[in-house]
Amino acid sequence: MVVHLQYNLETEKDPVVIVISTTGTGDPPDTARKFVKKIQDKTLPPDHFAHLQYGLLGLGDSEYMFFCNGGRTVDRRLQELGAQHFYDTGLADDCVGLELVVDPWIDGLWLALKEALQLQKEKEGMNNAVSAVSSSLSTAPHVVQELKLSSEVQNLKIEDEGARCSDNLSQKLDDINLVAPARDAEPSLVHSVPPVSQSALNIPALPPEYIEVEFQDTQDENPHLSSLTSEGTTFEVPITKAVQLTREDAIKTALLLELDITDTSFEYQPGDAFCVICPNNVSEVEKLLHSLGLSEKGDNFVCVKVKQGTKKKGASRPQHIPERSTLKFILTWCLEIRAIPKKAFLRALVECTSDAGEKRRLQELCSRQGASDYTRFIRDSNVCLLDLLHAFPSCKPSLSLLIEHLPKLQARSYSVSSSNLYQPGRLCFVFNVVEFPASPCRPVSWKGVCTGWLAELVAPLLHPSKNSQDTKGESSSTEKISIFPRPNNAFHLPADPSVPFIMVGPGTGIAPFIGFLQHRQKLREQHSDWEFGETWLFFGCRHQDRDYLFKDELQCFLENGTLTHLKVCFSRDSSTAEVAPPKYVQDVLRLCAKEVARVLLKEKGYFYICGDKKHMADDVSEAIVDILSMEMEADKLEAMKILAMLREAKRYLQDVWS
Repeated sequence: MVVHLQYNLETEKDPVVIVISTTGTGDPPDTARKFVKKIQDKTLPPDHFAHLQYGLLGLGDSEYMFFCNGGRTVDRRLQELGAQHFYDTGLADDCVGLELVVDPWIDGLWLALKEALQLQKEKEGMNNAVSAVSSSLSTAPHVVQELKLSSEVQNLKIEDEGARCSDNLSQKLDDINLVAPARDAEPSLVHSVPPVSQSALNIPALPPEYIEVEFQDTQDENPHLSSLTSEGTTFEVPITKAVQLTREDAIKTALLLELDITDTSFEYQPGDAFCVICPNNVSEVEKLLHSLGLSEKGDNFVCVKVKQGTKKKGASRPQHIPERSTLKFILTWCLEIRAIPKKAFLRALVECTSDAGEKRRLQELCSRQGASDYTRFIRDSNVCLLDLLHAFPSCKPSLSLLIEHLPKLQARSYSVSSSNLYQPGRLCFVFNVVEFPASPCRPVSWKGVCTGWLAELVAPLLHPSKNSQDTKGESSSTEKISIFPRPNNAFHLPADPSVPFIMVGPGTGIAPFIGFLQHRQKLREQHSDWEFGETWLFFGCRHQDRDYLFKDELQCFLENGTLTHLKVCFSRDSSTAEVAPPKYVQDVLRLCAKEVARVLLKEKGYFYICGDKKHMADDVSEAIVDILSMEMEADKLEAMKILAMLREAKRYLQDVWS
């Protein structure tokens, strides 16, 4: 969130620009939580921010239910407290490309600021507030100069639709054949075609350099991994068990890992999530060191500091970069080297590229004219820095440039797949080993940063030697990983055990429900006098004999009464039945329409979904709307309202990913 509370909003009279993203199930980002909590204080009077004028840009992803809810929440609350817009709110969608809203929103921001400052001048008689803005807006017909705003929204220069001088913005048309030979009819990452290849380009301003890296001869110890997160306590715990849940010929490989948390204060409930601190792939780090020309210096200590005389306002060393550590430590544990490069990074890489054709293509990819090429060949293709350096071999960026532009390597979040009541001192989780196939810009396939690392780490447990093998899939291990809790405030079992609930979890989406059922089984054993509501589980996978996860465990839950109803489907298995069986969980739900409606409407039950959002959760929501509409004999709009009420009451809960 780009509003620092060093500016006192209680008294701030200058226009305020707020940029805020959304995380989790519609929550504000961690950096904005204190601010949001503060403004949601119910005792604040309705004119608390009557003096405040602001413009807000929300960043979100419409793949998720609560699109831009972080921005909407702040916007709504500021309005309730009397604040005024000086500029219309923008809501940018990462699903289609943030720049589609961000770019025009920034375009209009400068004029809106000018008008807001002029109005302020008229009200307060301030002569100097607008002069810098007015002069910069009228300097030249083709360029809107940089505005020095008192916030972190800075160093943005927006080009007019006209072309800038050919010496610093666009290559002459003579260069086009270096980029797109006449025989290439289709554009690619490295080749462009008209009209982009023949256009004068509007490209972003070059971001100012602000980081300096100094290599040192002295030796020291690298920081502890706990220093890489601001989430509070981290726990280094051993992996005690690893089991492959899928057959070797399954399309995806699913693994179950068990962690020993006995000697820690780590606490969790079934339905919670936790995060794993993971490193980048060793071979990718080595390739990057080679590209930087620093292969021999990976173990050297470096000191990272702010460059003297930098033009970046408020420059500081990124919090995720230690002041002193080895170069390998930074590239392995601190930077997301697989991140999709932003346009500002591409703009900076232009200056590190010597080949004229490569330089022009990088300019195109970060320009307005090349926006669709950027989306197609960078964003949608998941291109990363290593891919770019492979595709543009004359590009030789500095280490400091990487530190300036690559984001923090984020810890990866996983759903807990166990109950501490059922397995004291143990924490289990399930994941698919993610695979990224080779592509024209990537000669080899990749595994997921964290899932690939974990799979490699537990390989000795999955394939133990005869000497160390105790039971299949298990052996002693000394491997440890660092984790920290990420509690889920809503995705938990109903507080009243007599309330029935339905669980929908195809594939690895079943993970939290194994914890639910373990917990419920233990409660039934400990409290035979309690009343327990019925439980439903809808599970789906591709093949019954290849990737039916927890098949034996589910059968046991059925037999002992913990699970009342188990409904399964297999999308890739062929059938000789006269009526084809349902392929997907949403199809099975429709077959159980009366029971589903009864649990939700008559018995005030809960409904849980876990798994892929785009290809499952949305279809399940649509099926529920159809079921409610049919069983209530109401129109679809009325059914959608009922579903919205269930969400609001926290009785329709999702733990989904895209």
